[in-house]
Amino acid sequence: MSLERLWAGWRATYVSSAIEGDDDGCVLCRLAAAAAADADEAMIVHRGELALVVMNAYPYTSGHVMVAPLRHEGALDGLTDAEAAEIMDLSRAATTALKAAFTPDGVNVGMNEGRAAGAGVPGHVHVHALPRWFGDTNFTTSVAETRVLPEDLRTSFERLRAAWPH
Repeated sequence: MSLERLWAGWRATYVSSAIEGDDDGCVLCRLAAAAAADADEAMIVHRGELALVVMNAYPYTSGHVMVAPLRHEGALDGLTDAEAAEIMDLSRAATTALKAAFTPDGVNVGMNEGRAAGAGVPGHVHVHALPRWFGDTNFTTSVAETRVLPEDLRTSFERLRAAWPH
């Protein structure tokens, strides 16, 4: 069976913004620079001193978030100790919020460093956290290589914000 294509012209802006080494074009840097007043618009779930938690605009499942340093850095070993500690703390808080908001059967937490490893934003290191349920990968993903999300991004954002451990 050949790979089918689903047209998503709106995704071109996102893809072209994820150029390695280009701070101005980095989607995570733009989100980090967003003013506090724009946090809802940018779907920033939580902003810490050195890192933020933001909804993934192209999620694998409802509730998929990314935890990223505010500073543009492409490698895990390039983070300061303080940045790495805050990213881990926020990743842990994200799993707590995901469990409270979505009652999943499990949670995936992981990182892809560099384009060859599958990083969607290879120039800005980030951790993914997403809820998982038994049966959430069905024939559509297997046969059509397409994900079906039962909830819109804004609703997922509001649920996570409400469940965020304060």
